[in-house]
Amino acid sequence: MTDTVAAGGVTPYPDKWARPSGTPIVEAYHTAIRKIVAERLAASGRTWEEAVQDKSLQLTREDFEKVEAELLSTGYRFQMSAVVSLQEEPDKYAAPAERADSGAQDSDEQGRPIVGTGDNVFKARADVEGTARFVSDVERVMEMLTEGVPEGTIAVIDDSGGTLTAPILGDFAAVICMGGTVRSHLGILTREYSVPCLMAAELDGLSEGDAIVVEYSKPAADAYADAATAKAQRARIIKLS
Repeated sequence: MTDTVAAGGVTPYPDKWARPSGTPIVEAYHTAIRKIVAERLAASGRTWEEAVQDKSLQLTREDFEKVEAELLSTGYRFQMSAVVSLQEEPDKYAAPAERADSGAQDSDEQGRPIVGTGDNVFKARADVEGTARFVSDVERVMEMLTEGVPEGTIAVIDDSGGTLTAPILGDFAAVICMGGTVRSHLGILTREYSVPCLMAAELDGLSEGDAIVVEYSKPAADAYADAATAKAQRARIIKLS
């Protein structure tokens, strides 16, 4: 392992990471942290073996806050995993797009409008019919927690982390999540609870109280599929009334 001081800046240990980061945001963080470490090591005059034992050289909260501030100064905004993130720190998160309704939805084989698609977490025994109810904040969760989740609720949520709805998750007939992937925490939780779930759902024309049927009986989405295959695998959300 060697470090390299490039002209005009420091390129720490270019031979350590054999492959690029999975996303630009991860790459940005890795690059910034590697730069801090390389600069701190060079300034210390110590060997790597000596430096890793020196707590005075450890990364600090201030280091990470600086990296985040520099990233946000570029205009980048994080994608929220729950509405509460945007409410608490509006300067850090991108506002979600307005609920889409193009008015030009495709129809299924029976002429019913298709109001969304998503990646199926697991293959359920059958499709699920129910009522779409949006659950995006603590107040709605508390209402359902104290008064009970209405029978047949297909919860439409944005918290792919699963924390917000965890207390009532098992009471939903099914879940449609507008973020995350089938490997998100919410996907794992719904699979454990045997609650049919679509992740990364894209909606067009779905409203509170709509009666819908969702193709949860389709095979589970392949997280490693190419774009064309992944698109073909997506389960449909069909509006009944």
